[in-house]
Amino acid sequence: MPDSTRSPYLGPHVVGQRVVVRRLVPGETGPTGGPAFTDVLGDCIAWDPCVVVTATGERVEIPLDLIVSGKPVPPRPSVRLRASVAECESHVAGLWSSVATTTVGAWQVRRSPGVARRRANSCLAVVDPGLPLAAAVDAVRAAYGDQPALLHVEVGSDLSTALRALGCTPAGGEADFLLAGASRALRAAGAAAAPAELTTSGSHASVSIGGACDAVAEGQATVDGDWLGIHDLLVDPAHRRRGLARSALAALLEWGVEQGASNAWLHVETGNVAAHALYASLGFAEHHRMEYLRA
Repeated sequence: MPDSTRSPYLGPHVVGQRVVVRRLVPGETGPTGGPAFTDVLGDCIAWDPCVVVTATGERVEIPLDLIVSGKPVPPRPSVRLRASVAECESHVAGLWSSVATTTVGAWQVRRSPGVARRRANSCLAVVDPGLPLAAAVDAVRAAYGDQPALLHVEVGSDLSTALRALGCTPAGGEADFLLAGASRALRAAGAAAAPAELTTSGSHASVSIGGACDAVAEGQATVDGDWLGIHDLLVDPAHRRRGLARSALAALLEWGVEQGASNAWLHVETGNVAAHALYASLGFAEHHRMEYLRA
């Protein structure tokens, strides 16, 4: 009889991970005349019994005494990881309802005096503008008038190199664009460690823990098609390392999945080690890195 103790890589700790499980098929005979076995590949969402959801959405329940072997495997790559930088970054302006956009060729000029974020007040320049580069930069300067004219570009791209050659200078703010399957991230987030209060308005949602007026953790999210953008996740320094950020994320992810989002994304500063560790534990992977240049 199979003995799950022979599967040292499986156990309650694999819930939320992608696994391959070899199981006995009761009542069937294998090609050599012995017991029949079959493999199940998918995301483990429960243990005892082991429940695996396959890529087709089939839910397979496996009693522990039928497990022969198994182990965690790398996450199934999201189709969104193959999306272009332009497609990924095109959802940024929708994070804030007050952002107004215009164009300079194929570039997107974003302006929102009411949002103190450079992403909301910079020109997204990740593709060829479709006009001479120097002219495009001049047009961006003119579009922002007395405001600082910032270009939001992909780190290390040919366009970034060309803009620097024209005299555009680094303005800091390097951040990674992270992407994950929304449902998988929600499963990995697990049960909330603290009650979260969710407020929604159309395609936007905000979460607070500890009361809206005196929150110890809070965050925002926006659904744009099947993309869930998470931003402004903050935890009071005096209340960190208590699972509050994970609880806030769980509430936002649950809301996003309910709205039909299949993928979740966010920006995180490259030097924020703690945030990177948290997001990696939920299955977020780096898609690309962005920076700002002064036009």
